[in-house]
Amino acid sequence: MSFTVVIPARYASTRLPGKPLLDIAGKPMIQHVCERASESRASRVVVATDDSRIQAACEAFGAEVVMTSPNHVSGTDRLEEVVRQLGLDPDHRVVNVQGDEPLIPAALIDQVAENLERYPEAAISTLCERLHDIEHVFNPNVVKVVFDAEGMAHYFSRAPIPWARDHWSDFGKDNLASPNAGAALKDGTGYFRHIGIYGYRARVLSQFVSWPPAPTEQAESLEQLRALYNGARIHVEVAAGTPPAGVDTEADLQRVRAWMAKSVETGESKA
Repeated sequence: MSFTVVIPARYASTRLPGKPLLDIAGKPMIQHVCERASESRASRVVVATDDSRIQAACEAFGAEVVMTSPNHVSGTDRLEEVVRQLGLDPDHRVVNVQGDEPLIPAALIDQVAENLERYPEAAISTLCERLHDIEHVFNPNVVKVVFDAEGMAHYFSRAPIPWARDHWSDFGKDNLASPNAGAALKDGTGYFRHIGIYGYRARVLSQFVSWPPAPTEQAESLEQLRALYNGARIHVEVAAGTPPAGVDTEADLQRVRAWMAKSVETGESKA
């Protein structure tokens, strides 16, 4: 069963304007993302953008581009428009790969696509990794996820979930360094950080954009909670490998440039 990778790419970025076109080892960032996606088992890789400069750059290196509306509120809305424009079958699998992930391993793309095939009851699939640092558990910028024995998500939250009552009932953020704070990480419960790569069945995207924002989504500012609120099941699995961080800041860009330069020197061009 085939699947399509869609890479949303916006020119506007508060911290790094024109981010998809920034040079990394002689290529625009978006080209690296497309190359990583092409290493997956996807039958098709498409860049979704509303900017003619990104369109021109992508077409110059042979990428397929779908021009979308500049008025989309989220990447999911842009993804749904691509599905409509391409006329994809409702059961077709679509993997959303962000345009600022030039080092994303192809294995993770394949993993979310394969999990939709393995779990027909799931409308969406995504990944996670185990947390080992108590500060990350309590960091609201690190999204946590709890899932059942089959990997179906119960909930995503910026809060530390599950709440370790026996360990955390008598302290707050100010004493995370206490021995009791980290004890819950070793008691077998497990804490998992959500990794933001998604696989979708095409039909859920059309449903998603018709649903109003959910109360939980608005409270946590987490779009995936809209799907759970409306009964769409999300499969979560521990990532097959550690995903490199994406490019959000100038420091991230320099880190990736340094990594890429070193990999070229050693003959390793892939993430």
